[in-house]
Amino acid sequence: MSLVPPAVKDARAGERRRIRVRTWAPWLVVGLYVLGAVALTWRLWVDPASRTPVGDPRTGDIDLLAWYMRYSAAAISHGRLPALVSTAMNAPRGINLMWNTSLLMPAVLLTPVTVLAGPQVSLNLLLTAGFAGSAASMFLVLRRWQASIIAAALGGAVYGFSPALLNSAIDHFQVQFAVLPPLIIDALLRIMTGRGHRVRTGAWLGLLTAAQLFTGEEMLLDTAVAALLLLAVLAIGRRRPSLDQLRGAAAGLATGAAVTLLICGRALWVQFLGPLRQHGSPWTTSIFRSAPGALVTPAGNLLFHTRASAAAAFPTASHPTGLWENLAYLGVPLLAVLLAAAIRFWRNPGVRATAVTLVVLELFSLGDGPLTLHGFRYPAVLLPWHWLQGLPFLSDVLPDRFAVVADGAAAALLAFSLDAARTAAPRVSWRSTSLVTAVAVLAILPLVPLPVQVTSATPVPAGWNTIFARLRLAPDAAVLVIPVPTALQPQVMRWQADTGEPGSLVGGWFIGPSRTGRAVVNEFGPAHAAVWRLDALSAGPANATGPTRPEIRQALAYWRPAAVVAVTTRGSRLWRFLTGLLGAPAMEAGRVLAWRR
Repeated sequence: MSLVPPAVKDARAGERRRIRVRTWAPWLVVGLYVLGAVALTWRLWVDPASRTPVGDPRTGDIDLLAWYMRYSAAAISHGRLPALVSTAMNAPRGINLMWNTSLLMPAVLLTPVTVLAGPQVSLNLLLTAGFAGSAASMFLVLRRWQASIIAAALGGAVYGFSPALLNSAIDHFQVQFAVLPPLIIDALLRIMTGRGHRVRTGAWLGLLTAAQLFTGEEMLLDTAVAALLLLAVLAIGRRRPSLDQLRGAAAGLATGAAVTLLICGRALWVQFLGPLRQHGSPWTTSIFRSAPGALVTPAGNLLFHTRASAAAAFPTASHPTGLWENLAYLGVPLLAVLLAAAIRFWRNPGVRATAVTLVVLELFSLGDGPLTLHGFRYPAVLLPWHWLQGLPFLSDVLPDRFAVVADGAAAALLAFSLDAARTAAPRVSWRSTSLVTAVAVLAILPLVPLPVQVTSATPVPAGWNTIFARLRLAPDAAVLVIPVPTALQPQVMRWQADTGEPGSLVGGWFIGPSRTGRAVVNEFGPAHAAVWRLDALSAGPANATGPTRPEIRQALAYWRPAAVVAVTTRGSRLWRFLTGLLGAPAMEAGRVLAWRR
C-alpha cells in the first residue's frame, strides 16, 4: 500500500508528462519545419543537379552562385581556403570576393556535396536549409525567451516561411538563408541583460557574427540595425544599469568583437584596404524600397492570392522598384491581429519592444521616398531612412531587405502576444486558449506559400569537356570563352561551375571598382567595350554592331588568353568573324571551337 497521497501522485504524473512534452515537442516542431521546407522545394529535388529556382530573368544570379560554390569547393579540395582576390573570374584583373555575394561560409561547408553531386545540389540544399533552419532558429530563440511551444512554433513558421524569404529564394540565397540573425540578436540581448555567462556568450556572438559576415554582409548590417532598435526600446523605462552590469556587458561585447576580428580581420583588410577595393554601392539603392501597398498585396507565389494581386505584386511599371523584389507582405489579418495585440498588451515588455521594432523596420523598408499614397505625396524628409542612409555602411544597404528582419520582429510579436492573450483570458481553460490560438493560426494562413517554381539550368554544350581535355591547359590559364560571361549572358559561368573548366575566365558577372574606385557591375577594364560587342556578335540581332578586328586584337593583347573557345556553329556570323581573325580553329567538337594562343 502506497503512502503517497493520490493528489501528489497525480501532480507527479502531470509533471512527468510535461517534461516528456518539453523533451519531444521541439523535435516535432523542427521536423515539421523540415517537412515544410521539403514541400516548398520538392520540384528541385526531382532532379537536384540541374533544376534551379526561377530567378530574375534580368540577371544571372543563380549561375553566379553556382560558380561561387564550385570556386570554394575547388580551393578546399586542394587543401586551402578560397582566395579572397582571384583571377578565376574577370582575368587578368580579377575580382575581390568580399565585395561580391560569394557565400563563402556555406560554400566551404557544402564542399563535399559540391564535389560529389555538383554545385546546384549544394544550392538546393542551402535553399531548403534556409527555410527550415530560419524557422528553427527563431523557434529556439523564442523558447529561450519563455515563449510557449505553440507560440514559438507559430512564430518560427512566420519567420522561416515568410514571403520575404520565399521571394528571396528566386536567386538571393544570401538573404534567404536567414538562420543567423535571430541567433545574433539573442546572443546580444543575453549579453546586455545579463542572462548567462557574458564572456562565453560574447564568444558565441563573435562566431555567429563572423559566420554571417561570410554569408552575407548586408544581412549582418540589417541585423545590427534591428538589434539596436530592440535594445533601445527595451532600455526606455528600465532602471539605470549598475556599474557591475555595465562591466559585464562590456566584457561580453569586447569578447564578441575580439572573436569576430580574429576570424574576419584579414578578410576585412582585403575588402577595405586590399586589391580591387571599392566604395559605394553598384545599385541605385533608392529604388530598392517597399511600396506601402506591398504589406497587404499577396504575390502569386502564395496560396491565397488573386490574379490582380499577383499582377500588382510584380508589375513592370507601377511597382516603385521595377525590380524582382517584393519582400514586405504580411497580410491584413496578421497586421490587424498584431495591431490589436500591441494595443492590448502594450505594458508587456516583449510585446512593446517587438511592436516598435516592427513598425520602425517597416518604415525603413520604405526607403527615402517620396511616396504617393491615396493620392497624397509624402516628402522624403518624413521617412526615417532619408536621415540614416548617408551614414557609413548604411548608404550601401538596400532598404527593402529590412523586411526580412521586420518579419522576425512580427514573428516574435505574434508569439509574445499569443502567450499574453492566453494568460489574460477570463477563464484560462482549454477552450479559451484554443480559441486564442485559432485566431493566431487564421491570421497567418494568408502567408502559406506555394512550392518554389523551377526551371532547368543551361546544359553544358556538346563538346565542352572534349575540347578542354584536348587543350590541356594549366589550372590558372585564362580562357576567352564566347559568349563572354556577363550579367546578361552568365551561362558560361554555369558551365564552368558544372565542369570545373576552364580554371580562369575572361569576363564574368561581378561587382568591381570603376576607374574612380566606385563599385560598379561588370567593369571589364580596358577591354570593356570588346566584351559587350563580342556578346552582341554571338547572341545579338543580325544587325547588332560587332567589334572591329583592331579592337579585338587590342583586347586580346590585354587579356592574353591561353586559348579562345567559342560556342557556335559553322557558318554563323561569329564563326566567320573568328576564323577571319584567328584562322581555322585548332580543334572542334560538337558546338565548341577552340584556338590556342
